[in-house]
Amino acid sequence: MVEFISPGPDSRAELIEMLAEAEQRELIEPESRAMLEGVIRMADLTAGDVMVAAPRMDVLEIQAPYEELLGIVIETAHSRFPVIEGARDNIIGILMAKDLLKLQRAPELNLRTLLRPAVFVPESKRLNELLRDFRSNRNHLAIVIDEFGNTAGLITIEDVLEEIVGEIEDEFDERDGESGVYTLADGSHRVAGDAGIAEVNAAFGTDLPEDRFDTIGGLVADQFGRVPRRSEAVEVGGLVFTVMLTRGGAVRWFRVQRASSPAEPSGATGSG
Repeated sequence: MVEFISPGPDSRAELIEMLAEAEQRELIEPESRAMLEGVIRMADLTAGDVMVAAPRMDVLEIQAPYEELLGIVIETAHSRFPVIEGARDNIIGILMAKDLLKLQRAPELNLRTLLRPAVFVPESKRLNELLRDFRSNRNHLAIVIDEFGNTAGLITIEDVLEEIVGEIEDEFDERDGESGVYTLADGSHRVAGDAGIAEVNAAFGTDLPEDRFDTIGGLVADQFGRVPRRSEAVEVGGLVFTVMLTRGGAVRWFRVQRASSPAEPSGATGSG
């Protein structure tokens, strides 16, 4: 009788509508509603939907000199790295960034002894199942393989959680001053998505159009025709914009390099 008088939702779409109504009636907070929606929608997503594609993965070569490995770790600031031998598809293990420091104090150590086993999951793995595996196995990173057994990309526990709670910001996510353009150690720049186009033009000596958009994030998103995902890159006005962080349907930070001296776009692979 209760079900007849006040029927419950018959679909996920109706359930999401009910959550929106509950928010409007101030029964739940907007943040809670967004998280609940994220949990519901996550059931329809797979590892292939969220992964960082293989060409954009930051990897370490097992035979590379220590200084080269350390340089990559410092530049990308990830906590975990796939380690390859020869071809990028040949992943032989996962290296924790903190374990690399052990070689500094004990150079006689073999890097192979520091590797941890890589976890492989299919592209079709559902995110709710993957999150359960991450929690039970205490792994924070998995290599995604396609139907032919080739490396399709990688996914971290942070990538999965972000589908629920939104982008998880790192320590550099808050702007310390008024400027939205920062110089990085490798000579590239970190540019805030809400930085004014005039500010970017002044910093790089470019002539990006200032009549259609107020922010550089709006201009770059227009080039994509959509909100770009993390690690995607596009060239605009002689500059290469690589997405470092997105949040709330907008880009928070770009890595920017001049197109005349491009470097391999940086992909986010670690969980921290």
